[in-house]
Amino acid sequence: MEYRKLGNTDLALSAITYGAFAIGGTMWGGNEKQDSINAIHASLDHGVTTLDTAPFYGFGLSEELIGEAIKGKDRSKIQLLTKFGLVWDGSNEGKGEYFFDAGADGKSIPVYRYAAKANVIKEVEESLKRLGTDYIDLLQLHWPDGTTPIDETMDALNQLIAQGKIRAAGVSNYSLGQMQEAGKTIGLASNQVPYSMLNRSIEQDVVPYAIQNNIGIIAYSPLERGLLTGKYFKEAKLKADDHRNGYFGQFDPEKIKALLNKLTPLAEAKKASLSQLVLRWTTLQPGISIVLAGARNAEQAADNAAAMNFSLSEDELKMIGDWLKQV
Repeated sequence: MEYRKLGNTDLALSAITYGAFAIGGTMWGGNEKQDSINAIHASLDHGVTTLDTAPFYGFGLSEELIGEAIKGKDRSKIQLLTKFGLVWDGSNEGKGEYFFDAGADGKSIPVYRYAAKANVIKEVEESLKRLGTDYIDLLQLHWPDGTTPIDETMDALNQLIAQGKIRAAGVSNYSLGQMQEAGKTIGLASNQVPYSMLNRSIEQDVVPYAIQNNIGIIAYSPLERGLLTGKYFKEAKLKADDHRNGYFGQFDPEKIKALLNKLTPLAEAKKASLSQLVLRWTTLQPGISIVLAGARNAEQAADNAAAMNFSLSEDELKMIGDWLKQV
């Protein structure tokens, strides 16, 4: 495994980071508790020391599972990344910005973006309890909240750093303009944004700004929620309540198949799977600090970690770049 310094912080994070959205179950067709814990343990066993989660993932379940999985382990060798700012329990009392309705147990639950200072402080205390720790390595605003001034949210993060409850502060899904505004109040450690072979829009302005200002970029959905593994063109099927039934509809399946057919021989030459090749390519892109990869069981977790066991030459990266122009 390779460990990388995150932006202007002293955090050294694993290049492949465990993404804990799916183990929350909500929007992913449920989960299996022991499989999820085994996936976290396997990640740690294979050098993936960084775990990224959020209160919203399973309405607290993802954080609780991580807390249970790391109990008794050396906390100093594990980096916990979590988020705040998505409220589903009504505690915002109608304040904030309506986001969407999340389905859970046959119910429709309204979710709000809410990043007021008091809510930031409240959420951190709840996350610390669920995670079973007394500090968070990186706390990130999950989504922008248009109803709360950015400087108010960033001031709360500065306060939490001063109190030692968080080591560093970042954002997620922030535009260039929002990053610039936040930078007036705090030294941002990172911006967690979607980035993949099929979605490279951040290369236009977010990545150049991050490189210039020593801000880390955390890439999420590098496999496009499993689409780039190729398995959904074969035998794998999605459950009815899996959000990917709709998500995959934005892509042209024939173009994706054509790309995967080109990538497959290269992966085989590297003795790697398609998912490993895609993850490795993502780690090698300019400005990308770490790459999130989800896993529902130990086998998937070990497979993700092994993406760092080979490299790609400049010629190979250029060849892949040429293929991507056709997608």
